[in-house]
Amino acid sequence: MIERFIHHLRVELPAPGETVAGARIRLADKFPRTALRRMTHLGLLVGSALDGSMLEPEDAMVYASTYSETHALEDYLMSFPQPSPSLFQASIHPSGAQQVLIGRQQPIARLWPLAGQTRLLEQALLTVLVEPARRVALVGGEECGGWMIQYNMASPRSFAFAAVVTREAAGAAGRITFTPAMQADDACPSLEEFTQALAERGSLTWHGGGGLWRLEWS
Repeated sequence: MIERFIHHLRVELPAPGETVAGARIRLADKFPRTALRRMTHLGLLVGSALDGSMLEPEDAMVYASTYSETHALEDYLMSFPQPSPSLFQASIHPSGAQQVLIGRQQPIARLWPLAGQTRLLEQALLTVLVEPARRVALVGGEECGGWMIQYNMASPRSFAFAAVVTREAAGAAGRITFTPAMQADDACPSLEEFTQALAERGSLTWHGGGGLWRLEWS
């Protein structure tokens, strides 16, 4: 069995319908004013989730998102046939996690950005398990889309989470374990389901990728 322990944990589950403008008002005290107006909704949520994580230059980060900055892309596409240069800039902005690290001038040893859908969570957790850094920030989230939701190209809900994961059990709030087992794969929890479990301190158990995964709490 391989295990890692969850220490810092923060989850962002904003009220349905929150806009990027609303998030800038709600989270204004967490960001420099000059950075605030350039950040996407997902960047703001990730930044709030990472608040208090106290990352160090030798730490690593695993960042998972299926759709990333979809709403920013929607806004740019809707500006045609006179495309907006400012909206174009926002649509190609660095990921939510990078926005936070750049804005806080926070160097880290490695950043592992992952995208996917059906088994994205397993990919992210596996990356955490094999990452050699003593502390790994496991970060993920989505920003709610608009018209792209009907094409399954955007998330219907905004959310974000950040957990600092280590090999040290002392003081941990929970743990993630992987036990090799030859059994057919179950459905992997979605990133949103994992976020909800983190928020509620709910346990998860499923088979996937050649083993048994567990999320448990102290």
